[in-house]
This record gives sequence, structure tokens and C-alpha cells, in this order.
Amino acid sequence: MDSLIVFVAKYFLFLSVAVVGVHWLLSSKRDRVDLAVHYVVGGIIALALAKLGAHFFYDTRPFVSHHIKPLMPHAADNGFPSDHALFTSFLGFTMLAYSRRLGYALLGIAVLVGAARVAAHIHSPIDIVGSFVFAAIAVLATRPLVHRFLPARSKRNWRQR
Repeated sequence: MDSLIVFVAKYFLFLSVAVVGVHWLLSSKRDRVDLAVHYVVGGIIALALAKLGAHFFYDTRPFVSHHIKPLMPHAADNGFPSDHALFTSFLGFTMLAYSRRLGYALLGIAVLVGAARVAAHIHSPIDIVGSFVFAAIAVLATRPLVHRFLPARSKRNWRQR
């Protein structure tokens, strides 16, 4: 079971990237540009929020505070927020605007990644929840920014599906 937890915690984010990549390749040129703009702008916002959050909140990693061995080697630094959970949840929240089915699937992967990182004693639940919140805020902040600078492109993709 430990091997499965480590595999999900370390490598399922690549599954998310593969899903987004395949969707991107199968999309129209217009949707590819929209996706790229939303992922780049939103990614920058998500990273900025994560850095800001880490600056104001320090969460000792569970393997340090509980004096237990983690399932995989990791630095004993600030665990807040989880980079893996931030990345995977950001991909999922962004994809919701283009494909609800894929977006929910990607968010499911993000939940699995977060749960595995908690089970591996690398993160506490607050690190995972914080990552999801930062990712959601980044996606919500991206829409008006992209709409303002690329109005003709951004309207079409944020419709209800």
C-alpha cells in the first residue's frame, strides 16, 4: 500500500499534465490559445498566492512534528501550501471552463494527489486545502484579466457547459 501512496503522491501530477496536453492537442487553434493564456496567467497568479501564503503561514511537515518517518524523502521545510496539490487543482479548476467532465476528472486526480501526500506524512490537510483555495482564487482572478486584455477570445470559453 505504501508503494501506491508514494506513486500517487509523486507521479499522478503527470497524469494531469497528460490529460491537459491531450485535450490541448485535440482542441481548435482558438481554444489552444485560450487555454495557454489562461494557464500561463493563472499559473503566475497561483504561484504568487502560494508564495504569499507561505510567507504568512508556516506549517511544520507532519513527519517533523509527529517524529515519524515519511514514506518518501523530503526536506523538513514549510509544508504550506502543497505545490503538487496547487498544480493539479489549478489544472482542474482551469479545465472546468473548457470541459466540465475533464475538469472534474482532473480535480479528482488532485484530491488523490493531496490525500496521498497527507498519507505519506509529507503534508497536513491544511496544506492541501490551502492549495485548492489558492488555485481556485487564481482561476477566478484570471477570467476578468484575460477578458480585459483579450475580450474577443475569453468570452466564448467561460460559458456554462
